[in-house]
Amino acid sequence: MGFEKGASLLEDLIEKAGGCAVMDGGFATQLESHGASVNFKVWSALCLIKDPHLIKQVHLEYSEAGADILVTSSYQATIPGFLSRGLSLEEGESLLKKSVKLAVEARDKFWDGVGCIPGNSYNRTLVAASIGSYGAYLADGSEYRFREFV
Repeated sequence: MGFEKGASLLEDLIEKAGGCAVMDGGFATQLESHGASVNFKVWSALCLIKDPHLIKQVHLEYSEAGADILVTSSYQATIPGFLSRGLSLEEGESLLKKSVKLAVEARDKFWDGVGCIPGNSYNRTLVAASIGSYGAYLADGSEYRFREFV
C-alpha cells in the first residue's frame, strides 16, 4: 500500500469516527495479565518469539474494546537486536513481518464477526507499525532521557 492510500484510509477512519481515532494501549499490561513475561529487557521482541498467540489475543481484545488502530508489538524489535541475540537477518525480518501479521489476523477475525452486523458501531480497524527509538532497542531507558549532543 502506498503512502497516499494509507493516508486516505486514516483520514476516512478519523472522519467516520467523528474527528478522532482510538488507539490500543497498555500492551505490556494486557500481555502480563495473560501470563506473558514482561520482565525481560526487550519483552516485546521476546513475546513475538515465545508468545505470539498472546499478542494476537491482546489485539483481539483491543478490537473488541473499540480500538480504531492496532499498533504492532514491535516497539523493541529491531534487526540489530535480533542479530545480537543470535538470530539471523532472515529470522529477524520474519519476526517483524509476524508482528504485522498477528495484528492483521486479529483485526480480520474480529471484523469477520461484527462487520456483517447491520448497525454495528465499530470502524474497520487499521494496523500501524510500532517503530521504537534506538533507545528502545538498547533497553536501558535512554529513550526517556534527554541527552545534550555537542
